[in-house]
Amino acid sequence: MGANRPRPGQRPNPGDRNSNGKEQHVINERIRAREVRLVGDNVEPGIYPIEKARRIAEDLELDLVEITAQADPPVCRIIDYQKFLYQQKKRQKEQKQKAAKVVVKEIRFGPQTDDHDYNFKLKHAIGFLKEGSKVKAYVFFRGRSILFKEQGEVLLLRFANDLEEYGRLESMPVLEGKRMTIMMAPLKPGAKKAAPKDAPKDAPKEKAPKPEKSENAD
Repeated sequence: MGANRPRPGQRPNPGDRNSNGKEQHVINERIRAREVRLVGDNVEPGIYPIEKARRIAEDLELDLVEITAQADPPVCRIIDYQKFLYQQKKRQKEQKQKAAKVVVKEIRFGPQTDDHDYNFKLKHAIGFLKEGSKVKAYVFFRGRSILFKEQGEVLLLRFANDLEEYGRLESMPVLEGKRMTIMMAPLKPGAKKAAPKDAPKDAPKEKAPKPEKSENAD
């Protein structure tokens, strides 16, 4: 009784293990409690002797899985354990894909960048945002050019405004040492840029006043 009893057509499973080699769940014959509390949709909730709980799971061709070992008695659920593991791994994979490292592309300006250079870099930034990368744009102040920091801020805000159809501004220009920086994140497919909260709404057209009805004299 030291190993799990597999169902017909199922390979013996000694238990799933985490990265440390320890079993994540105690199932079937590995559950040592004398009685357990069953929960779930496919059983009558309540406290059962362990033998009866295992028998119910076997009759349903499912597994008895301990989900709360610290409770008294331990709480168990009868489920298809292999299906549970598959769904769990699928969710972990999806979460890992969502948490994939974000690529950040850098665009560098000088405080007095001319229009030709500006448009060239703007075109590159649009391409980066379309491919799903973030864009970190910064103005580098060399020597006495730090005197033009206001001009650099205007340039970065213009840059963010020109990219509003492709990305959203994550932060206003920030001066860090000799760099003034903004970060643009790509818009999700189909997303539309939200209108500013203080944007005036279209005023309804005024209707012409209706003529007053004249009262007929008796």
